[in-house]
Amino acid sequence: MGAHLLQELIRKGESREVEFKSDRGPLSDAELLEAVVCLANDQGGVLLIGVEDDGTVTGLHESHRTNPKQLEAFVAARTQPPLLVRVSFESLEGHIVAVVEVPKVSQPVATSDGRLVIRYLDTHGRPGCRPLYPYELSSWRADRGLFDYTAQPVEGASWQDLDPLEFERLRRLVQEYRGDSQLLVLDDQQLARALNLVFGRGQHFVPTVAGLLLVGREEALRTLLPAHEVALQVLERREVRLNEFYRWPLLRIFERIMEAFSVRNEERELTVGLFRVGIPAYDPRAFREAVNNALTHRDYTRLGAVHIQLREDHVLISNPGGFVEGVTIHNILVAGPKPRNPVLADAFKRIGLVERTGRGVSIIYEGLLRTGHLPPDYSRTTHTSVTLILPGGPSDLDFVSLIVQEENKRQRPFSVEELLLLNYLWREREVDLKEAARLIQQDEVVARRVLEHLLESGLVEGRGRTRARRYHLSLAVYRETGKRAEYVRRRGFDRPQMEQMILEYVRLYGRITRREVMDLCRVSAHQAAYLLRRLAKDGHLEVVGAGRAAFYRLKR
Repeated sequence: MGAHLLQELIRKGESREVEFKSDRGPLSDAELLEAVVCLANDQGGVLLIGVEDDGTVTGLHESHRTNPKQLEAFVAARTQPPLLVRVSFESLEGHIVAVVEVPKVSQPVATSDGRLVIRYLDTHGRPGCRPLYPYELSSWRADRGLFDYTAQPVEGASWQDLDPLEFERLRRLVQEYRGDSQLLVLDDQQLARALNLVFGRGQHFVPTVAGLLLVGREEALRTLLPAHEVALQVLERREVRLNEFYRWPLLRIFERIMEAFSVRNEERELTVGLFRVGIPAYDPRAFREAVNNALTHRDYTRLGAVHIQLREDHVLISNPGGFVEGVTIHNILVAGPKPRNPVLADAFKRIGLVERTGRGVSIIYEGLLRTGHLPPDYSRTTHTSVTLILPGGPSDLDFVSLIVQEENKRQRPFSVEELLLLNYLWREREVDLKEAARLIQQDEVVARRVLEHLLESGLVEGRGRTRARRYHLSLAVYRETGKRAEYVRRRGFDRPQMEQMILEYVRLYGRITRREVMDLCRVSAHQAAYLLRRLAKDGHLEVVGAGRAAFYRLKR
């Protein structure tokens, strides 16, 4: 690790993957080992020894300035199972810093004296270490795809704890949602085996966790799976219209939630050409996918309910258990399907309640955007719970009309990436390549390809070149929506016009800075600098000073 990268890590401060440790004490063996184990049991990361919590570099203590290989051997010898780290000594600001690169482990690792800790973020987003308790080990392994709690047989349960009426509900839902039709010809025992709802052979069947959750009797769920609970709340202003808590089988809960949602999901009519299109307040398919994601991906080893709140301007859905390993709020749209509970998730797919291709999150995005709302918001998610907000309120019917008309012309639906960028341009008026990549959670190559495709379709126009290129909606779009004046404001001015504006400004005020050019012409810093350099090269202006203090005046 070079000095430049090291300085950048320190500048960003401590995080879930980066830990600073002072060595002025010096750092004790116990503290060093605990810090390494803490990182390894989470996402892995980098431990910098010789750096204070505030990022001040104070260097290694003399007792630790030995061969880095000795420190690697020490960590391996004092951890169980042995943890293999990579250590290097780096010179920085006149001091020596130890850089300990810690791998992510596939099984929990502890110090040799039994300390088992894990990295976490507190309520203020600050990193720290806490004990990893025995009851959390199942969740720890499930988050990494190493264990499926819902596939485990439930101790003390029997076939009699499964409800025949729930098997009939399951079959009815398969028909209603066009699930796997092969399930319909099976009797109860065959159906349970096909969906891995029981464990065993012959006539001795023990329900799995998934089996009890899907078709179990209510009394058995209360006794054998006490962590299972779902809360449904309907809130209007300050009044609570509905506040129910269920410990029923999941299929029964699902039907109750969809019933409560349907009676409150009002629809508005939109006329597009000769047709009338119904626009619901919330897309039912997106809501269904969001609810079932919470039910199938929650951590059933943790206490706490799945909460579903229907409010006037949004829907909030939260469930115990954070994202599984490899999924974050920055890549959730593009991350591959990684279920915490594979058996339960597979059963929901075969019944037809969730998207079988793993496009569930895309459906949520598309459903919100197509009904004229903002994209889903996962920003309240923590390492212990996933929280999803579906924005509601009045739909932007002008945007919906644009999407419906353009899809009719194209004879194909927009992709979720195209919808995201069109929605952003509709609201924010323009976007650059970097922001576009962030929005669609892809790299800039993909973002450029999507934007250029929209440009070829006549929906978007570009301004500028290379990385400074910015995009806005086209004249055709503004004309169709009756917002022609807005197009002129967005399109801005041609370069000769901007140059004349700059010269007129200098004649009036005697000087101009790059910042003032950005404000005057509504261009980026790069474009402003280019305009000023061109005017200076053509002999109209001359630069005075350098750096931030530089300004331009008429050439004398």
